[in-house]
Amino acid sequence: MEKEEIEIKFTKQPKNPILIEGFPGFGLIGTIATEFLINHLKTELIGKYWIEELPATIAIHKGKVISPIEFHYCEKHNLLIVHAITAIVGTEWHLADIVLEVAKKFNAKELISLEGVSSIKPEDEAKVFYFSNQEKKDVNIEKLEESIIMGVTAALFMKADIPFIAFFAETHSQLPDSKAAAKIVEAINDYLGLKIDVAPLIKMAEELELKLNKIIEQSKKAVAARKEKELSYVG
Repeated sequence: MEKEEIEIKFTKQPKNPILIEGFPGFGLIGTIATEFLINHLKTELIGKYWIEELPATIAIHKGKVISPIEFHYCEKHNLLIVHAITAIVGTEWHLADIVLEVAKKFNAKELISLEGVSSIKPEDEAKVFYFSNQEKKDVNIEKLEESIIMGVTAALFMKADIPFIAFFAETHSQLPDSKAAAKIVEAINDYLGLKIDVAPLIKMAEELELKLNKIIEQSKKAVAARKEKELSYVG
């Protein structure tokens, strides 16, 4: 099958950025963490993308439209942040292709994934781990040794041919986990030397939890309703 060409119009052309992605997954950690970075770094929205196979979903936040997938650029730290609010089940490979196509377009020097990982241990404080496709000596957290990784991050590990590191915060359910998101922001803060004050994250993330959980649930219901409608035509 011929690979579909991906077209995204960007208003700026970053050179050799670090690309950070956070798609909805366990605890919505990637989405919460990337939104926090967008709000606390001086970023600019430079591109949008949507998948027509999925229900048309946007969010209205503080009087502004938030698209399913957005690209925000921080010139100070040369970061390109991919922020997503849409349900991703069934589109993981396609989304990985989008990320890698953008990384190639701007010759990204590194790809970073922010992700939640399931944990059955009732720890009071979430631990953060990392895993990379290269040897790393400048990471001050424990390397992930045993786990099952799913979603866009898994697809990226299968396909990425550039330096790629993923940070995983432990979470205990599919519900939004602001504390785990705060821990992963601390890890990326230390790794990149961003000097961000992470103290406001918990308060902000609690507000985000309500918003994001509602958006994701509505998106899932829309997908289910569409499938049910398609089956009714067949029947």
